[in-house]
Amino acid sequence: LVTITFPFFTRLLLLTVFLMKLKISGLDSYQSDSLQTLKRTKRAWIITTIEVQEEDKGPFPKYAGKLFNNRSFNTSLKYLISGPGVDEAPEVGLFSIEDDVNGEVYVHRTIDRERTPIFQIRFDVESRKSGELLDSPIFFRIKVKDINDNAPEFSMEEYGTTIRENHSKGEYEPVIQVTARDKDEEGTVNSQVSYSISMQMPSPDGLTFNIDPTTGSIFLSGCLDYKTAKSFYLLIKANDHGNPQLSSTAAVAVAVEDANNHLPVFTSDNYHLQISAGQEHPAVLRLQVEDKDSPNTPAWRPKYKITKGNEEEQFSIETDPATNEGILSVVKPLSYEGDPEMRLVISVTNEEPFFWCKNGIVTISDLESTSTAVNIKVLQSAPRFHPPILTVQKEDSMKPGRVFRKYPATYPDDVYELAHDPDGWLSVDENSGVLTVLKEFDQESPSLNNSLYTIIVHATGQGKPPQTGTGTILLYLSDINDLMPALVAPALDVCDKKEGTALVIEAKPALAHSHSGPFTFELAEDSEDVKHNWTLGRNFGQSVELLMLRSLPQGSYLVPIIIQDKQGFSTRQNQHIRLCFCPDGHTCSSYSPVIQAAVGLGSGAIVIILMAFLLLLGKQQVLCHLITGSCCNCSSSEGEQTLINYNEESKSSFSEVSVTAYIHTTPPLLCG
Repeated sequence: LVTITFPFFTRLLLLTVFLMKLKISGLDSYQSDSLQTLKRTKRAWIITTIEVQEEDKGPFPKYAGKLFNNRSFNTSLKYLISGPGVDEAPEVGLFSIEDDVNGEVYVHRTIDRERTPIFQIRFDVESRKSGELLDSPIFFRIKVKDINDNAPEFSMEEYGTTIRENHSKGEYEPVIQVTARDKDEEGTVNSQVSYSISMQMPSPDGLTFNIDPTTGSIFLSGCLDYKTAKSFYLLIKANDHGNPQLSSTAAVAVAVEDANNHLPVFTSDNYHLQISAGQEHPAVLRLQVEDKDSPNTPAWRPKYKITKGNEEEQFSIETDPATNEGILSVVKPLSYEGDPEMRLVISVTNEEPFFWCKNGIVTISDLESTSTAVNIKVLQSAPRFHPPILTVQKEDSMKPGRVFRKYPATYPDDVYELAHDPDGWLSVDENSGVLTVLKEFDQESPSLNNSLYTIIVHATGQGKPPQTGTGTILLYLSDINDLMPALVAPALDVCDKKEGTALVIEAKPALAHSHSGPFTFELAEDSEDVKHNWTLGRNFGQSVELLMLRSLPQGSYLVPIIIQDKQGFSTRQNQHIRLCFCPDGHTCSSYSPVIQAAVGLGSGAIVIILMAFLLLLGKQQVLCHLITGSCCNCSSSEGEQTLINYNEESKSSFSEVSVTAYIHTTPPLLCG
């Protein structure tokens, strides 16, 4: 080879053409900095292609290539080699110049491309005589030629995954993805990997696993069936495209998790119940279901719902987590007077939506359910007294013939009887439940227990079969006022009002029962006058309205009211009401012309005047008018109700003479 010295760029062009003709590679291996160091220096390096193939078995040393510098025409040269692969790591001693006169390069052993794919070698030329460097060094990249000596390697020897039984087939829903890497040169057929499934166990009809040959994503084709196969084993193969082809395998274990492809089924298509009306019934029925899905999973746990017949929301149903049963309860009392036959439709689903497979495609829906019917016959329940235990204190006015208490039970057609009244003190109206005094209450009765007399009343309903309820009355003959509610204001002054006027009567709890409200109020209808003149209106819990049924004249009135607290303590108290004239419309006047005149005459004169009027007029109305200062409705009643304390009627000076008239007539006079 002869190199002619030309200007730099001309020399470079000629050298390129010359190399192309000789098919000698290596020009591109010159580093730019090396070329720059040449600048306009007159020099020339010629390097034949240096090729090293990996895994070459020799024999070694083995010729690899040759270099030449044009300085050799003028002087005796010596070629030098250095750098990685020569006297530097990696691979020290791999390359050498065996003939430093001719520049022949040799390789000394087998090379692993995957360990060191490229070596960058430095070449120098020096005078053999003086040792002086005759030209700038050149750096040459020696690339190790790849062979297909590596099989693809999976990132794991065995993969594992779990999929739901209702896993849907789809391009974007892979079961799992596997990856394998080939260490051979990238971008060549030696490192290009393809995937395939070599084996699938088991292989049920209509179900296969497929793998994307490029990405390694594994997809499912068809529908899983947990009962048929709870797991699968796949053997995946990865092969490259080199010559010869190399491959490796990895295992994939796929576990199947049970999903809801079996609906819960009731163990009975129909249930029949008999339920008493008028009361709540917790856990009146337990409904059982069977489910073929895996126990204690959302696919197995049921959800119950009343879909028909519960429009009034009288029933509720919930799931017992321990048994999976549906617990049906009556949360609002049923009515016997309504339709005695009821029918509930109860459906059941699972916590997890149901799925099914059709033509290899999974369909999921949360609307699927099964149902059963519950046929209910409403029975009339046993009558109940309110309160079941009534506590009463003896009252001085409890004389034979007087109403003791009205003690009704649940139904208007109940029949009442006294089940226990050892001394026969009371009688009961079998239709109304009103108890009346037959005998005086005897403080010395042997039936008393610490002054307590126990009375038991039965109420029998008209249902079939008839049922009986029990009410107990505890009658105390001793003082238990501390246990009884009472009126807040036993006496009221009320300005003259018209018919329909509402007065508010307020009660207070007993000292021993500070939170015994709310109260129930009842008008003790002992006399016809009370029934005709008064009635009770709205109950506000702590108070009640007392309504005047007609316009009443001014005067004093006694209205007997029975107050009962929520604990069953019942007392009878008289509400004193004074209807009076109010000049200012708000405050009762203490002036009464008739009474003031009577006081001026003295007590003797008063009696004479009263008797004179009585004899002359012979009318009860006139006498009542003189006594009360107004006209009274007088009627026959019991003698004790005719006692009128006149100093309650007016707070005039008449009270100072302590004149109290007791009128005894046959029949006696009664005001209010």
